[in-house]
Order: sequence, then structure tokens, then C-alpha cells
Amino acid sequence: MIESMRTKAPIILAVLVIAMSAANAEKSSAVELGPNDSPDQILAKAVSVVPSDRQIAWQQVEFAAFLHFGMNTFTDREWGEGTEDEKLFNPTDFDARQWMRAVKAAGIRMVILTCKHHDGFCLWPSKYTEHCVRNSPWRDGKGDVVAEVAKAAHEAGLKFGIYVSPWDRHDKSYGDSAVYNEHMKNQLRELLTGYGEIAEVWFDGACGEGPNGKRQEYDWDGYYGVIRELMPKAAIAICGPDVRWCGNEAGSTRASEWSVIPGGIDASAQDVGSRDVLAAAAKRGAWLTWHPSEVDTSIRPGWFYHASEDDKVRPLRDLLSIYFGSVGGNAQLLLNIPPDRRGRISDHDVQRLQEIGDYLRATFATNLAAGAKASATNVRGHDPKYGADKTVDGDAETYWASDDGVTEAAITYEFAAPKTFNTAVIQEQIRTGQRIEEFALYAWADGDWKEIAHATTVGHKRILRFPEVTTEKVRLRISQSRVSATIANFGLYEAPAIP
Repeated sequence: MIESMRTKAPIILAVLVIAMSAANAEKSSAVELGPNDSPDQILAKAVSVVPSDRQIAWQQVEFAAFLHFGMNTFTDREWGEGTEDEKLFNPTDFDARQWMRAVKAAGIRMVILTCKHHDGFCLWPSKYTEHCVRNSPWRDGKGDVVAEVAKAAHEAGLKFGIYVSPWDRHDKSYGDSAVYNEHMKNQLRELLTGYGEIAEVWFDGACGEGPNGKRQEYDWDGYYGVIRELMPKAAIAICGPDVRWCGNEAGSTRASEWSVIPGGIDASAQDVGSRDVLAAAAKRGAWLTWHPSEVDTSIRPGWFYHASEDDKVRPLRDLLSIYFGSVGGNAQLLLNIPPDRRGRISDHDVQRLQEIGDYLRATFATNLAAGAKASATNVRGHDPKYGADKTVDGDAETYWASDDGVTEAAITYEFAAPKTFNTAVIQEQIRTGQRIEEFALYAWADGDWKEIAHATTVGHKRILRFPEVTTEKVRLRISQSRVSATIANFGLYEAPAIP
């Protein structure tokens, strides 16, 4: 029977995310607000917070896969107890390359493997526990799931990340904080030294009592220190300084997703970074950090594979809605795809992944705005380096910018011939911070400008969808921004009907 304990995770996780402090952030990207800061000073401080190189690399992934695979796959459970017999783990047709073919078909760029879930069973032959693949019949006890998945990912040109549960229901030292923390760091060192480049380390906040009845106190700073030492380019999520949780596991996203947020904010709050939130944070002297959102959800009801869910794979329309809301809403989508007991991605999931990829490739094959004649109402310093044409030159690093103090501006795009489209993509140059608070898109029709879409934040990427429009020119009007505005990329696309 599928257990429902997973539903408890958000409560535990949210508490830990709220508790994250500026001490866990890199000082170069953290700014302290104060009760004497004026509204203009607060906004100036907010736009001075910028992402690290590892956060930019993480954001550019956009679409990643979670691979929940382990002892629970063979016990038909969601959370194991740590008492399971290692001999239960025995995939009959394990093929990590098949996993990569399936996820690449969807347009996914990174995979994250559950190397150790709460039951403590390790998918690598850890020398720090007997509860691992070494004592399973798979590959005659000589197998290493982590090694095979990492190799397959790297061969396929995909980034590779690891999930390691801090909660270990098997290890007897759990609850003896100092001893267990050293055990956890030892296992992190194994994973961070033997499997090539690691792009992300994913922690949730699950924390239960140990066998001795004591609650484990996790040494987060110690864990982070090991990761920064051995794999400095790896982003640390979700209980970590680089990436935060969106606040739910349903795939729901906010209308306004800010990457610059104050410490002490509720991970599940609908407003995490507006002017009102910043003003309240200033009164309590909170720190601002760049902490982008990740949307994690599963392609099935459960996180591990259950044969009873083969007919419950989410429909294409649902998954595309989640994609456009997350990737197109300044977040990263982490879609869970659980391999089955064979050690393969189920045919049901493979089909849906192919459908996702086919639709996205058809949608974004041609940018209809590329090379359009672009003009702006304001250009920073009248410098061509920041001209409106930089938004349609195909270079993600170049960008249009307005002068400081110019918080309202517009860019008009004119085409040599009418274009038909129903999707728009707008991206800020987040290396200079997140600035846009509200904007709208207009199309020229019947001698006037008609609004076709409206939204708030942009950040790394905003995707707008609307009824089909045919016009010879469009206007992007920014009605409110912080200090000034930037646009790195503007695109128009014709998405096909969803099958």
C-alpha cells in the first residue's frame, strides 16, 4: 500500500526554509536592510543583490528531472523505515542510458538521483554503512547505481545532481548529533569525489527522532562546507543557500516570483518579495539574498514507482501548464520521473516525456521577433551598448537598459511583414539584479495599441500565453520597476494546439 507520509514533508521543510539565515549566504550577494532605510534605499539595496555564477548556471538549466529510485521502489512504499532487507533491491533490467534518452526527449537538462532516501539505503557501495547496494543481489553486490547514472548523464550531455536525505532511519548514530553529522559528511565526501562533476546537491528538511529517541541536530554549515570544498560549482538546494523551495509539491506557482527575498519569509507565502514585504523586512533588520525558487512535483501521484499508478501519469496539458508556470515564471521545474523495478523508466512515462519535448520544440523552434526593428523610449546613457536591438540579437549576455530613475519605459518592435503568434518570452539581465515589477504587451490593431497580455515579475524568464494575434508591430511596456529596467531577450512564438 502506498503510504501518505510524504505529505508531511512540506510542513517539516517549510520550517527549515524559514529558519535559513544570512549566515548561510555568500556575503557578496547578501544585503542588510535597516529600520531607517527609506523606500528608495530599500529598492536600491534590493536591486544590488545579484546571483552567483552557480545560481545563474542553475537557473539556465530551467527544466530538470528528479529520479526517485531505491529500496522504496521494491517495497511499494513512499517512506521506508530503514529495516528493509538489502536483498530486496534487485532491478532486473537496469539501464541508466534508457533513463537519459527518456528525459532528454522532454528537453530536460539535468537529472537528480535519490542516492539515499530516509530509509538510509545507499545506491552506492558506501564504506560507512552495510545498508547499501554492496549487500544486494544486484550486479552480484558489485554494482553502483550512482556511478552508472552519473556516467550515463555525463555521456548524454546532461548535468548530474544528488539527493541525500539528512534523515537516516537506519543508521544507529542518528540522534547522536555530533557522531551522525560526521557520518553524513563522510557520505557526502564519497559522493562528491567519485562521480565526476556534481551540479546540484538537494537536501530536504525531513527530520525524525533517532533510535535513541533524540532529535538529530543537523550541521548544515558543516554539510555546506564539505560541498563548497569538494564541488564549489554545485548549487545547494532546498535546505541550502543557493535555491529555495516553492512551498508546495503540486506544481503550483506564484503570479509574482521574486528571487530577491528577505530572511524569515514563509516558503509557502504567496508574496515573498514585494515592496510591502521588503518594507516589513527592513523594520526587523532582515538580510536580503538571491534565493531563486524551484518547483518540484511528480509526473505521477507518488514519488517512487508504483505499478498501480501506471494509468495515473499526468496528462500533457497539466504538465505543460506546470512548465509554463514554473520555467515561465522565474523558477526551475524539477519533474520527478521514477524508474520502475526493472530499473527502467516506464513506457507510460516515456511516452509523456516525448510528448512534452515534441510540444516545446515545436513551440520554440522559431523566434518570430528575431531581427525586428526595435526602438525604446529610453536607453541608458544614450549608449548603443544598451540599445533596444540588444533584446532581439540572440545574445543572452547583451541587454537593453534604462537610465537610473527611469522606472517606466517601452520598447516597440516592428516587423517587415505581419507575424502571427500566441506566446511571448521576456528575460531580464539578472546579472544586474531583478527589477521589473509590472509590464504589459500590446499589439497594433486597427490604428491603436491593444493589450494582449499583462504580468508582474520577469526575472530569468517570463512566458506569456494568449489568444493568437497577427500584427506588424508589438510594444512591451514596463509600467513599474526598481531603480531602472533591463531586458536581455524578447521573443514571439506560435505554439501549436495541445493534442
